[in-house]
Amino acid sequence: MAKTITVTDALQLIKDNDYIVAGMAASEGRDFFTRIHELHGKVKNITIDNCLPLYRYECMNNELYKDTFTINSWFFSNDLRKAFNNGNISYIPNNLNLAGVRRLAHKKPNVYVGNATPPDKHGFVSLSLSNVYEKRMIEEADIVILEINPKFPRTFGDLEVHKNDIDYFIDVDYDVPVLPDIEPNEKDKKIGSYIADLIQDGDNIQLGIGGIPNAVADMLHDKKDLGVHTEMLTTGFMKLYQSGAITNKRKSLHKGKMVAAFALGTKELYDFLDNNPVVQILDGHYVNDPYTVGLNDNQVSINTTIEVDLTGQCCSESIGTRQFSGTGGQTDTATGAQRAKNGRSFITLYSTAKVLNKLTNERVEISKIVPTLKPGAAVSLSRNEVDYVVTEYGVVKLKGTSIRERVELLISIAHPKFRDELTKKAKEIGYI
Repeated sequence: MAKTITVTDALQLIKDNDYIVAGMAASEGRDFFTRIHELHGKVKNITIDNCLPLYRYECMNNELYKDTFTINSWFFSNDLRKAFNNGNISYIPNNLNLAGVRRLAHKKPNVYVGNATPPDKHGFVSLSLSNVYEKRMIEEADIVILEINPKFPRTFGDLEVHKNDIDYFIDVDYDVPVLPDIEPNEKDKKIGSYIADLIQDGDNIQLGIGGIPNAVADMLHDKKDLGVHTEMLTTGFMKLYQSGAITNKRKSLHKGKMVAAFALGTKELYDFLDNNPVVQILDGHYVNDPYTVGLNDNQVSINTTIEVDLTGQCCSESIGTRQFSGTGGQTDTATGAQRAKNGRSFITLYSTAKVLNKLTNERVEISKIVPTLKPGAAVSLSRNEVDYVVTEYGVVKLKGTSIRERVELLISIAHPKFRDELTKKAKEIGYI
């Protein structure tokens, strides 16, 4: 039976060379990681794995502690990007459905730290907002520490854990971290409209985060009987359910249920999730497995990317060699959707971006559809796996096309002022 301790007590459990895994995003165990830097000078060689951390922790952001803590992450946040030059932060290449499985095959954690709801009358806590890898880590860790927070929503699925399987509880009362809705801009709305036109009644939807996915969600309220099988459950899904557009009635897998591996959004979303049997937070290895995704008839995957080359290679996680975010579930859901009966996958991006010219110290506009990816860029979705690509200038279908055809299609949705240059480069390379 779990023992209730303080954060100070929990820190005393950490010893030299420990490998600690944190819950993902809102499930990370804020109070413990806020103070773990206090162990600097007391212990040595501590490794911490995290995924999309939502707080600025001293152990990863303050270079004073880089000799004590090594931080590995399955998905970079803004704070990790800022701290990367400290030299103690590394990315774990992964497709999210295998993130926990493959890491566990490599090494097992000494300590898992996350958060959960208080135990129910049967003694079960709910891991609440994420089951991407959390329950698997709990089963393998030598010591399991959960911050028990009554403010977190009790969710259902397969993320319930009995208190007898937890070593220590820490009573906390902080607010659930929120991801505010990003208001779609005109480009987002244009891209969203192209995709919405290709969404049919009864389709099963996966969406990510950001202005483009929010714009897509905003434009689906006139659809009927949509379903949800998604890596991340967002506020946009909640709004579609409340408006009646999502019913899950026509799903071929988990009929009647909204299925996700984790949730992140507004307080309204968390209120909606609390004790709601319609929502199922299931194991990420199952939810994001392309085979599972493909069992959903009419599955639609919608993801964003950073740049696309003229053959269709998508770099969605790095800017050259600099890690920006992570592969996440993009490959999982894009390939899975194309396995499905009547499935479709959309990769979205703005046609241009403004970047800093270090010589002039001014921002210049560049094309995000490029002849070749930047040197060192990570290919998050290979050209063999791309279906639709969408910018504010249109939507093209690449699946089944030749390189020559792809070049012409992608240039047609590039920003007009870059089309001639892209054509010239394509000829120089020998694509056309």
